[in-house]
Amino acid sequence: MHIGLNLVFLIPGETGGTETYARELIPELVAASPGTRFTAFVNREAAAAGAAPWNELVPSVTVPVNARRRIEWVRGEQQLLPGLAARAGVDLLHSLANTAPAWGRFRRVVTIHDLSYRLVPEAHLGLLGLGMRILVPLAARRSHRIIVDAASTREDLERLLHVPPAKVDVIPLGVGTQRRATPLDEAELRSRLGAADRRIVLCVAAKRPHKNLGRLIGALAMIPADRRALLVLPGYPTQHELELRRRAEALGVTADVRFLDWVAPAELEALYAAAACFVFPSLLEGFGLPVLEAMARGVPVACSARGSLAEVAGDAALLFDPESEQAIAAAIERLLEDPPEAERLREAGLRQAARFSWAAAAALTLAS
Repeated sequence: MHIGLNLVFLIPGETGGTETYARELIPELVAASPGTRFTAFVNREAAAAGAAPWNELVPSVTVPVNARRRIEWVRGEQQLLPGLAARAGVDLLHSLANTAPAWGRFRRVVTIHDLSYRLVPEAHLGLLGLGMRILVPLAARRSHRIIVDAASTREDLERLLHVPPAKVDVIPLGVGTQRRATPLDEAELRSRLGAADRRIVLCVAAKRPHKNLGRLIGALAMIPADRRALLVLPGYPTQHELELRRRAEALGVTADVRFLDWVAPAELEALYAAAACFVFPSLLEGFGLPVLEAMARGVPVACSARGSLAEVAGDAALLFDPESEQAIAAAIERLLEDPPEAERLREAGLRQAARFSWAAAAALTLAS
């Protein structure tokens, strides 16, 4: 069996959760099936990325497009990739990020992580939104099998795109298996943040509207200043960040929020280690990896009760209505002011995270 991996979408450092999916899944696929031949089909940006599973563990073929240009990415996937995959002799092409070639002389499998373009359209504006509205349904229709991360997405596919449930396999993601970095010294971290001895509320998320960080900032402002923790927001920057900064300023909590870009692994591990709690208010997630990553590190979690997040968190997190700033504030205060509850959630989170592994995800993917 020769399996092709469609990574034409992947721009290292800029693709968020779908990049994590590729980085974690590929090594486990290779380890789980030593008799299978894999070939990665990458864009020019990924080909130049150096150390990465698609450059080190499997042979790769460069699709000659620059994926930062959306039109080029679509051209590469829909026009160039089918021919390159056929010439490479793949028997099956697995597209890892929501869209897929509509044709080709091979079986086609696509992972659709969510239908955010339909459910939270403000997250996909302009050309990107138009492309998703065309390409995701096309991938769902023309692929032979569909993989989703959670049962809620299978239900969305049936309800919104009329995909038969029998065509869809639910394969949960795993908790990070790549070696964790040694955390930065906490004193140095706090110095960088200007945090002194304040308690830290952590939320690791891209600055995009559907991540709901505006309401998280609003919730922080509802907590009395003498009990207010420091909110730290690492995640790749977007134009939406300016709106978030303006909201913090308007609410008078600029000094209580730290906006960071993606941080180095050592600094991220230090943030987890220093955090009093992890809060994730997203309006929609295909799975919710950040929640499990925090649980795996023993950080008490509160998160949105929407869709897959409730499914993934189970009873190991405080769940709240993400559209209620009051509910978010109450969850933060409970984690900060109720040590027995925080400890219960810390222990429950460790048990919950242990249920998910990338090795299991790879085995189920190969069986789908």
